[in-house]
Amino acid sequence: MQYVYIVVLGLHVMAGVFWAGTTIAVGRDPEIRAERFFRPQMGAAGLVFLTGILLWYFFHQGLFGPMEKVLALGIATALIAAGVQGALVGSATRQLAGTDAATEARLRAKMTRGERIAGGLLVITVLCMAVARMV
Repeated sequence: MQYVYIVVLGLHVMAGVFWAGTTIAVGRDPEIRAERFFRPQMGAAGLVFLTGILLWYFFHQGLFGPMEKVLALGIATALIAAGVQGALVGSATRQLAGTDAATEARLRAKMTRGERIAGGLLVITVLCMAVARMV
């Protein structure tokens, strides 16, 4: 059974690193085309949530102490980050095709803003995961 924990934790960490890393990188450099990363980011987010549910089941089922409260804060910020990316980046990505230069600039600014907000929220998520064992 220990192999299952290792695989699930590894997938959770790798998907989370990709999601947070690309979100922060795209948010910092508006020249990076956010629409190229949107689908992989949302796929990684989905994998993070699925593996996170399994990890909660394996290690925190029936508990809600200080550690679980910190992890719950991280979960909440991750969910909000995914929502922000879907609302701002996803909607702008769908509108991007066939627009004029002025509209494209406005949509790209919206995508960058969404990635920056989501990146900040994911930093909080990562901090929660890192310090949860210490509380």
